[in-house]
Amino acid sequence: MNPLLEPPIGEVRAVVARALAEDLNPLGDVTSMLLDPERTATGRFVARGHGRIAGSTCAIETFRQVDERLRIAWSAPDGTTVEPGTFVGTVIGPLASMLTAERTALNLLGHLSGVATQAARYREVADAATAVWDTRKTTPGLRSLEKAAVRAGGCVNHRGNLSEWVMLKDNHLTGIGITAAVGRARATWPGKTVQVECDRADQAVEAVAAGADAVLLDNLDVDEAARCVQMVRDADPRCLIEISGGITLETIAPYSRIGADCISVGAITNSAPVLDIGLDITPTVEGLV
Repeated sequence: MNPLLEPPIGEVRAVVARALAEDLNPLGDVTSMLLDPERTATGRFVARGHGRIAGSTCAIETFRQVDERLRIAWSAPDGTTVEPGTFVGTVIGPLASMLTAERTALNLLGHLSGVATQAARYREVADAATAVWDTRKTTPGLRSLEKAAVRAGGCVNHRGNLSEWVMLKDNHLTGIGITAAVGRARATWPGKTVQVECDRADQAVEAVAAGADAVLLDNLDVDEAARCVQMVRDADPRCLIEISGGITLETIAPYSRIGADCISVGAITNSAPVLDIGLDITPTVEGLV
């Protein structure tokens, strides 16, 4: 596994524990309890669609938490491109435990692989010179996992939470002007990146003059955004320029060719369809493997 594509293991364990508790409280898997506890099986993870794998650590951790006798061999690490029929991994061990873990493992694997697949689609159609970022539009409780999936899809992460840097959005600026807000941010958080959201050219000019590290050009058409990019570059070539606001697979290409540093896309995480991955189980007649 590439460590750059993996979520923090503590978060993986916590998410899996919550997901299993949701499925198993208060009595456990009352159906699988009916099976012979000595019956074993082999499960093969198989992709049913085209996409990019993410969340393998979550799937492996799910089986580990349910029953440490379940042994997993993973052949498609996060970031792997798959097609229908691609073999992804194997789990071997007690059949009852395998069935208990199956849905939780597939839910996490399919969802996170869907995010990686969506990220890969945006990365593919955007100009290579422009980074494609995610946003904070993530599933509550799954942010670090979804952001790892974004990386597995070839895109990069925007700020992880509200503590990472100062982002002055339009609603913040209703109570304070751009220049005053940037100045106060510099005085209060001198080590933090300061970014200002701008939906007009004059706002971008003011933000750069005030000393902002980055500007976010929000909800501008391509021509307006291109003009703003040039104005910012002329004023301060070091200022990071982000484009955002309703970017789609159909529109990201022209936006990515106007000289901005990055484009952020909420749809990578909040609108990603699940990648269909199945677990084909074959029971065995031997004792525990």
